[in-house]
Amino acid sequence: MHNISAIEDQNTEFKASFNTGVIESLVAFANAGGGTVYVGVDDSGKLLGIQLAKESVQNFVNEIKSKTAPVLIPDVNVIDVEDKQIVAFQIQEYPIKPVAVQGRYYKRVNNSNHQLTVGEVVNLYLQTINSSWDTYVDTLHTIDDISLEKVQKAINFLENKGRSITEDPLSFLLKYNMLREDKITNAAFLLFHKDDNIISTVELGRFQTDIIIKDSARSKSDVLTQINEVLDFVRKHINKEIIITGSAYNTERWQYPLEAIREIVLNMIIHRDYRSASDSIVKVYDNKIEFFNPGMLPDDITVDDLMNNRYKSTPRNKMVADFCKDLGLIEKYGSGIRRVITLFKEAGLPLPEFEQISGGLNVTVYSKTFERISDNKVIDKVIDKVIDKVIDDLSENQSKIILLMRQKPSISTSDMASVIGISQRKVFENIRILKQKGKIIREGSAKSGHWTVLD
Repeated sequence: MHNISAIEDQNTEFKASFNTGVIESLVAFANAGGGTVYVGVDDSGKLLGIQLAKESVQNFVNEIKSKTAPVLIPDVNVIDVEDKQIVAFQIQEYPIKPVAVQGRYYKRVNNSNHQLTVGEVVNLYLQTINSSWDTYVDTLHTIDDISLEKVQKAINFLENKGRSITEDPLSFLLKYNMLREDKITNAAFLLFHKDDNIISTVELGRFQTDIIIKDSARSKSDVLTQINEVLDFVRKHINKEIIITGSAYNTERWQYPLEAIREIVLNMIIHRDYRSASDSIVKVYDNKIEFFNPGMLPDDITVDDLMNNRYKSTPRNKMVADFCKDLGLIEKYGSGIRRVITLFKEAGLPLPEFEQISGGLNVTVYSKTFERISDNKVIDKVIDKVIDKVIDDLSENQSKIILLMRQKPSISTSDMASVIGISQRKVFENIRILKQKGKIIREGSAKSGHWTVLD
């Protein structure tokens, strides 16, 4: 007896009768990993059976052929189960994708059929031919829009790494297949465009709160220049301490592992979906950094797969990624996220958070003294520590304020209120008392000043 799956899954679909939904499911399977549609079974897996005339099966096949492009011809088996006839339509993954049913495209995702957007249709086609958008000729720009000086700079960089390069800039572009019959590819424009361009815009902000911005910048440079511009902005707005070692050279320790931040920025810029109208965004807060990048993960990769290294890397911009690999900016495909997680573990920091929002991937990293909790607020773990110099005549809340000011002299009263769990008015009242007792002073302006704790 034929073994019919008990549930619908990635490769199994149930239909009570033959209809357009059967053809849609076959198309979805053909665009994914293949699968079987059982006709005569309801959604719960209950066997209903189907009445078949002499030409029924052939008519089904003819309808499938007439409504699909490229034409699908499934394997068909009539199965007798519990005195009921079930028709099994089996289709293999189609080699040239995508396949459509009357102009609509579907792909199997878990146990349902997902109708593809225009962008997803294009991506599926590019993946099928082992290509990507950046390998295609740029129809909007010409060779005059790129800087040959930037190309020469890349050549010099490769030569300093030990590569022997005899080509001039134009021949170099030809060698890398970035120039075809005097037309540049999208990759060539991204890597070497002469003037700032909105296609590569990255918005950068230093946030005091979600609505108060202390500093902002915008990068529209070529992607190679942009990597350093984004990293410079982040370094400008995160903390650094000097560790006294007793030797001739002291050690610098940054608020976040810079190698991990660099890896996140590289992934953001190299693997961005440059066809999207959205910009990449970097938001630096006191205690965290958010990196948003247009472009969702592939359908077969989840955030959990990303965190646990259960995926095979498929670069969105293959030509850009390949060139950056030659430059030594990335080591190999698929290892970046694992390296980021390892570096944050070694630094004793909370693991970065990955989430898909607004058509893109958002990565959030947290600094050492803060951790994420369920209500999406941030709580300072330093309160749990015991400091020998806590003064007996201070209340519990006043002691906590002293600890917070020692740990972070620039902390705002609103952040103190959030961390301690009291109103901002109570914070002001306790600060007034601490000033009267001669425990603290405020130096500088309300906006840019800081607290000093007096021993």
